[in-house]
Amino acid sequence: MSSIVLKDVRKVYAGNVEAVKGVSIDIADGEFIVLVGPSGCGKSTLLRMIAGLEEISSGEVSIGDRVVNRVDPANRDIAMVFQNYALYPHMSVYNNLAYGLKNRGMAKAEIDRRVKEAARILEIGDYLDRKPRALSGGQRQRVAMGRAIVREPAAFLFDEPLSNLDAKLRVQMRVEIKKLQKDLGTTSVYVTHDQLEAMTLADRLVVLNGGSIEQIGAPIDVYDKPASTFVASFIGSPAMNLIDAKADASGLAAAKGEGLSGANAYGREAYVVGVRPEHLKVLRGEAAAPADAALTLRMKVKVLEPVGAESYLYGELPNGGASLVVRVESHETFAIGEMVTLHAPAKDVHFFDAQSGRRIEG
Repeated sequence: MSSIVLKDVRKVYAGNVEAVKGVSIDIADGEFIVLVGPSGCGKSTLLRMIAGLEEISSGEVSIGDRVVNRVDPANRDIAMVFQNYALYPHMSVYNNLAYGLKNRGMAKAEIDRRVKEAARILEIGDYLDRKPRALSGGQRQRVAMGRAIVREPAAFLFDEPLSNLDAKLRVQMRVEIKKLQKDLGTTSVYVTHDQLEAMTLADRLVVLNGGSIEQIGAPIDVYDKPASTFVASFIGSPAMNLIDAKADASGLAAAKGEGLSGANAYGREAYVVGVRPEHLKVLRGEAAAPADAALTLRMKVKVLEPVGAESYLYGELPNGGASLVVRVESHETFAIGEMVTLHAPAKDVHFFDAQSGRRIEG
């Protein structure tokens, strides 16, 4: 096992296209880091630079005690698991797992030990004589992971390994990958665009946007205190409600439309105000807002979306204002076009700079 350190790593393609813009991350020995962000944010490029599959334009990548900028991929002591399984169709599962070790000239007894141990860990011992075509998608992904495990590398690199699986199998494999990484204690870097996958797997998230880091932190910290409007809108499903607001000494008002009121928390003239769907509460009938309500909204209901144990209420501020989504109890009913009043306590209201989009802290 080894730590991985990136210092001001950059990737510039021909035409001065800067795909990765000075990224620095310290990944501890045994840590599970997830690189998450939208398509084109640089996460796969960054992973490939750690692996040695992409040349580093500038900066430094270290694995363990070695700077590996000019070390061939085969000599970096890492193992990758890709989106496509890349199994040899004419070989049995056993031989797929053993192939790389044979090429390294490893002793037959040691190869057999490693293959059978990986098969035990991944519960594919009954499939060692099968060809890949006789396996399900989940079983093939286990074999691909087994091929990485038998290497006993310093670090695992995962490049969207679950993208080809159906939704139910993805959930199952997420649990298995998390358990596997904790059992092995191997430093791991995992790339995904799926924020739910990122939240459930990571010890720490690295949220990327346009080749730069927006925020690094534990999943719950990133969720509870997003560093920017980008993070607030990307992490969480449904995303955080973000409302452009103007303010003066008398308090907040919507920059567009009507129906927003609250305290001017930081004495500015403009904000982006954020609140997550689960933190907005609906006032029904003649009920009054509680004493700790720091933000009050009026919303015109447009859609009620039942999703099982809960429902999502979609609407907008009156007179062409911002769109909103609210999580409500599954048994609650609302009429399309109904006007509802919403409130949120101060601890659940987020303020962002209207120009930069960065979080404003008290």
